[in-house]
Amino acid sequence: MNYKRLGNSGLSVSRICLGMMTYGDPATRAWSLPLEESDPFVKRALEAGINFFDTANSYSAGASEVITGKLLKKYAAREDVVVASKVFFSVGGNKPNGQGLSRKHIFQAVHDSLKRLEMDYLDLYQIHRFDPNTPVEETMEALNDLVRDGLVRYIGASSMYAWQFAKMQHLAEKNGWTKFVSMQNHYNLIYREEEREMIPLLEDMGVGMIPWSPLARGTLTGNRTREGEKLTVRAQSDAFGATLYNANDFDIVDRVNEIAAARGVSNAQVALAWMLEKPYITAPIVGASKMQHLEDAFAALELKLSPEEVVKLEELYQPQSISGHV
Repeated sequence: MNYKRLGNSGLSVSRICLGMMTYGDPATRAWSLPLEESDPFVKRALEAGINFFDTANSYSAGASEVITGKLLKKYAAREDVVVASKVFFSVGGNKPNGQGLSRKHIFQAVHDSLKRLEMDYLDLYQIHRFDPNTPVEETMEALNDLVRDGLVRYIGASSMYAWQFAKMQHLAEKNGWTKFVSMQNHYNLIYREEEREMIPLLEDMGVGMIPWSPLARGTLTGNRTREGEKLTVRAQSDAFGATLYNANDFDIVDRVNEIAAARGVSNAQVALAWMLEKPYITAPIVGASKMQHLEDAFAALELKLSPEEVVKLEELYQPQSISGHV
């Protein structure tokens, strides 16, 4: 396993981050794996050198954090892993102060997350989305106070517009508050709108990028077809994923198929290798419900695409509407 600093911070993370959204309560998501079925994936990830695990309070209404905490405690020392979680969405009902990025919700949410994780602190605490209903000053000061209180080591953000991220980062710098070290945004071969503004901004600011959905929720690996077929339980039950991609994307999927077949590797390896070669990527967040998903991610670290293959993968991309910010 290779490691890379998260942005300009001193925090070193594995080039693959294990996304823990897959592990949770099947009653809330049909494709979620309960504790016993999740165990082998965390064990294998740690054996392979993964030290970076990403969850969120809203995944399976908190069940993902519970599983994350139990399995990491079982197989790793706390100081050896980097644990990331998120705050924004409601957990267990739409209470007036139960969502968003108000000071009240942030403080309640971090204590709830730590309790579920059975941990004293989070290595990386991320705002899951931008909150237009809370003053940016309130959010950034609250996050700064979490760091000062020792509950959080670093802070990060997730999908939003570049101007929103720049505003938050500037306000933190202006007031001497803790700044974001990472951005977890929507990015893959069939969704590259982040290349216009967000990625250049991250490079300029020295912020690490840990993209979600690097395989386009399985679209790049074949779990959906051009004709609209949904071939896995997740594809069949993932309403949010259905809003992100369209039929035009399958021209690029076909290119992935061609290169994968010529190389004798999986589509996942090709799509992840493309991403891992980008200098602005720290670690894609990879979900795994089958052991082969993990093995493909490990193999992608060793797969080097030729310049001609990269052009072939990228040249068909067409501009599209922004997605993933809500």
